[in-house]
Amino acid sequence: MQARMKNPAYVLPAASKGIGSFIQAINDGGISHELQELVALRASQINGCSACVQAHVHNLTKAGETAERVAAVAAWREAPFFTDAERAALELAERVTRLADRSADSVPDELWDEVADAFDEKQLSALILVIALTNLFNRLNTTIREPAGATWG
Repeated sequence: MQARMKNPAYVLPAASKGIGSFIQAINDGGISHELQELVALRASQINGCSACVQAHVHNLTKAGETAERVAAVAAWREAPFFTDAERAALELAERVTRLADRSADSVPDELWDEVADAFDEKQLSALILVIALTNLFNRLNTTIREPAGATWG
């Protein structure tokens, strides 16, 4: 499969520049690259973005994550491979990504308290932003039909 068009973030240079600034802010937020990739992988799985799933699996493998942990992201609740903080982050990623599925608050107070206990305000900001940015890329890529393994730029 071939993409319908070049990624809009590259067609409009100001968008690419803004996304670059967004990524820099996330990286300055104090959460590990591995946690960023774990929550991005989970959001991408939910959204069915094959290009992003493939990219996050690649990035996690390159970062030294075990095959067990990477494979278990889709079933993180039942898997013994994640810390309490990672579980809270993965739950947050699911809640923020599944906005249409909600019947109450997208992020209930109990979950907010868990993530706020696990991460300081700067880290929590980075976590929320990485989830939002992942959802942006998922929507861009599924719209233009970006194939898995594509190189961007």
